[in-house]
Amino acid sequence: MPITPDFKSIHSQDWEINFMQCTPNGDLRYTELCNLLQLTAASHSESGGFSFVDMQQFDQAWVLSRMRLEITKLPKWKDIITIKTWINTLENSRSVRAMEVAVNGEKCVGAETFWAVFNTKTRRPEVMALPHDHCEKYPNDRATLLPFSKIDINETQEMVFERQVVLSDLDIVNHVNNVKYLEWCMDLVDEAIIMKPQIKDLDMNFLKELSLKDIVQIHKSQADNKMAFSITKDDKAVFALEFTIQQ
Repeated sequence: MPITPDFKSIHSQDWEINFMQCTPNGDLRYTELCNLLQLTAASHSESGGFSFVDMQQFDQAWVLSRMRLEITKLPKWKDIITIKTWINTLENSRSVRAMEVAVNGEKCVGAETFWAVFNTKTRRPEVMALPHDHCEKYPNDRATLLPFSKIDINETQEMVFERQVVLSDLDIVNHVNNVKYLEWCMDLVDEAIIMKPQIKDLDMNFLKELSLKDIVQIHKSQADNKMAFSITKDDKAVFALEFTIQQ
């Protein structure tokens, strides 16, 4: 698709939170928050001429590799939230994108995301084929206090659940959507931590893709105010999650 006439390097989009996106206390689910961030990033890439459809001309797609969220307060049912996003860096096959969520003009969530260009036939990263010089980059404008990071997976983590990938876990790239990894782990968190809510930041590493009927194991550990999860297939890590619990 061509670049839209109203394209801006700093993209902003409003969303109304509906009841299906919320936990029983009316807070936006962490998974739905991540969904909205992805949808906003997709909207920005579409207006900029490097959407999934555009990139599929070259058998390419964006895949999320790392994500960090810093949460001051979760949006609630019926809130109108504004998500603002911009690109920090975009070079070769890699891009860092910043995102902020605000309610009534007040920032409540900051996110830093790391994306890779992925060939959907070879299933390997490669240099982005589409031009992007029209999109200004803002390397010094960060949305989080700390950057995303590599999570050290604790080998002593306890295996707490095993599951098989089903069709509803897959997205248009024909692999498990990254939000599904988070959903599987959050379903194993004590509900009191979710309902208060007590989570003030989340770090996620997406390491390998999963396909239909893959069997995975979910592992969990906790030390002080840190909780961590990893998902493995054939004893190899495919996902890691770590978050801080507000005491």
